[in-house]
Amino acid sequence: QLQVSGGGLVQAGDSLRLSCAASGQRFSGKIIAWFRQAPGKEREFVAGLWRDGNPFYADSVKDRFSISRDNARSTLYLQINSLKPEDAAVYYCAISPRGIYSTRKIASSYDYWGQGTLVTVSS
Repeated sequence: QLQVSGGGLVQAGDSLRLSCAASGQRFSGKIIAWFRQAPGKEREFVAGLWRDGNPFYADSVKDRFSISRDNARSTLYLQINSLKPEDAAVYYCAISPRGIYSTRKIASSYDYWGQGTLVTVSS
């Protein structure tokens, strides 16, 4: 299971750190990622870690978002800086044990999902 936390109501320009704690899952050797879904929109990729731990980002967020993990705690993090109103969404973490590089940013490539945490940004 993946337990997501850290969302809330913040003001534009603030920072936020989301957490995704895994139980019964290990991150090692898997692709792990964050996605978000705003109301009325499709779920979109924001940040991920490849099997070797190297990060990859959506172009739209790479200057403000930072993904990291703590293997000892089986926890994935997403640091979001300089929040914008358009960042408001439900944020999900996901794991892909068998995904391939070319589809690493596609939601359907991920098998396990957290329940999501809502981020609301006031302007």
